[in-house]
Amino acid sequence: MIGLIVAIAILIFGVFLKSTNDPKLESSKRFSWMFILIGILTLIGKLVIMYQNGEL
Repeated sequence: MIGLIVAIAILIFGVFLKSTNDPKLESSKRFSWMFILIGILTLIGKLVIMYQNGEL
């Protein structure tokens, strides 16, 4: 269950980086797609594992 929460948090952080206009975060904006992809892949992977174990 904690894996789902972490994956969603990473995904939300990536979307936040993509949408923010704060100049202090300008150097980190290039990593936004990486965080979004890692969040999506982790979320899908965790859901597949939970489905295979019969937890879903």
